[in-house]
This record gives sequence, structure tokens and C-alpha cells, in this order.
Amino acid sequence: MSEITLKECQQLVDGWVNTIGVRYFSELTNTAVLMEEVGEVARIMARIYGDQSFKKTDEQYDLADEFADVFFVLVCLANQTGVDLAEAFQRNMAKKTGRDKERHANNPKLR
Repeated sequence: MSEITLKECQQLVDGWVNTIGVRYFSELTNTAVLMEEVGEVARIMARIYGDQSFKKTDEQYDLADEFADVFFVLVCLANQTGVDLAEAFQRNMAKKTGRDKERHANNPKLR
């Protein structure tokens, strides 16, 4: 699959939800599903990069797929609440750049 824009991601998810998925879950349900998916990412991260170890039954994992699950549900929520993710991301990067352009460079903990 070739690279796609955030707008295209939002359109793809919307098309999928309204055909294969039948309809969106409620915003509250999708928020709970998002937390579940983030928890799955956290579980893998704790075992790969942290101090926990995998159980024999947990040794099959796909971190990229779990990230994609988080992204899918986040896109669902953006679609449901009328958020244009591309626009929001650009605004957020501008905010972070203005706020943090010297903050991190001057942080002795990051050296």
C-alpha cells in the first residue's frame, strides 16, 4: 500500500465503518476501546523494553498491528467528533514548536 494522508485515512476508516462495520460504536464505547488498545501496546512495550517477561501464551505479538489498532480507533473518534486530524496535527506541531523550541534544548536531563 502506498503512503496516504491523514485525510485519506479518515475517509478510509469512515468507508469501512459504514459498510463492513455497519456503523460507528458510540463515542463513549470507542473511548473505552481506545483505552483497551493502548493497554495492549503498553503490555507489549513493558515486555520488550521493560522488566516484564512474556508468558508462553503471549509470545506471539505484533507491535505494529497494535499501533495500527490504536490509530484506527483514534481516527474513528476524530470522525465522530468532526476533528480534521491533518489540521489538528499541524496546529499541534506549531504549538509544540513555539512552546518548546528552547525548553528541551536547555534541559540538562536531555544531555
